[in-house]
Amino acid sequence: MLTRRDLLAGGLKSAVAFGAAGGAVPAIFGQASPDVLPPETEALKGKHSLKAHAHAHGLMYGSAVRVKDLLTLPAFARLIREQCGIVVPASELKWVALRPSRDRFDFTLADDLLAFAKRNHIKMRGHTLCWHNSVPDWITTAQNRPDTRQLFVDHITTVCRHYAGHLQSWDVVNEAILPKDGQPGGLRKSFWFDQMGPDYIDLAFRTARAADPHALLTYNDYGVEFDDEEDAERRKLVLELLRGMKQRNVPLDAVGIQSHVKAGQPYTFGKGLADYLESIRQMGLQIYLTELDVNEDDLPYDNVERRDKEIAKIYRDYLQVALANPAVKELLTWNISDRFTWLNDGPTHHKKQPNRPQRSLPFDSDFKPKDAFFAIRDTFDDRRV
Repeated sequence: MLTRRDLLAGGLKSAVAFGAAGGAVPAIFGQASPDVLPPETEALKGKHSLKAHAHAHGLMYGSAVRVKDLLTLPAFARLIREQCGIVVPASELKWVALRPSRDRFDFTLADDLLAFAKRNHIKMRGHTLCWHNSVPDWITTAQNRPDTRQLFVDHITTVCRHYAGHLQSWDVVNEAILPKDGQPGGLRKSFWFDQMGPDYIDLAFRTARAADPHALLTYNDYGVEFDDEEDAERRKLVLELLRGMKQRNVPLDAVGIQSHVKAGQPYTFGKGLADYLESIRQMGLQIYLTELDVNEDDLPYDNVERRDKEIAKIYRDYLQVALANPAVKELLTWNISDRFTWLNDGPTHHKKQPNRPQRSLPFDSDFKPKDAFFAIRDTFDDRRV
């Protein structure tokens, strides 16, 4: 097995130093060629890849992708082909992307991703049929608001039928829990909740199952990973939601744990997470780690090598706990390269320190493997379930 030490000892250097295609990526993100992967990355394909090591231990490894990046950067497309057994579109299957108007669906980009996945024998997940942060403006108008329930059912039915038999799983409902909103069961007071009441969750799952009997239906949420009081409360509420769904015979196959974890925090991963995973397993549900990355906003230093080692340690610490449970079947990072991490333009933008952009993912902005790559791969190899 090729290790980081082997690559460094071999003196591998990038053979190319071209700019990003179309000038779409700022200069701070490096000079990765749009066409060629660096030699140190080429050496990690096949049996040395994340995909191969995951498969050897009963897992699928994959990544979120933006479809335009696959279409414009052949090197990135090759990286995804060689490292991933499953992909998920970052935005292209959300309401705002799919529904430019009440009477129109646009499946173009998501269909492009499915075609790419099929050509390369990669599975694909759907994300997401219902999310509070992807509500198109047109549905909130006075004219359309009274029809929300029927539009909701029609949307899920149309989308699931379009992809029926082709997707491995769907994130049906995303982030329905928010304790501070003060609703029964800790439910988030979203547009969907306000318009349809709490049974919108059951409705979404039943509608999805009717439209696509084959996809594994997933409830996806965040903020359950650390052993602290806030995450413990969210774990409790999510488990209550899941148990209620099971009691009502709602079609539910899996639980997604987003896994946006942080470096430089006083919190740890341990018994709280392990017990949560086991509670889900006892319900007969699969577990997917759906959006894994490491936020480094709280790291107090700007030395890149030190940052990379700390990020790798967080990956290792988290995955050693999570992968110990046999119900965990998939791990997807939220993109595979720092070049495209949402953390450089996401909600934490105002907190950034001078040592940004973030280095939160397995490959850097030039598509070279980092300590995080080897930490993830090592935890696959250490899995004993």
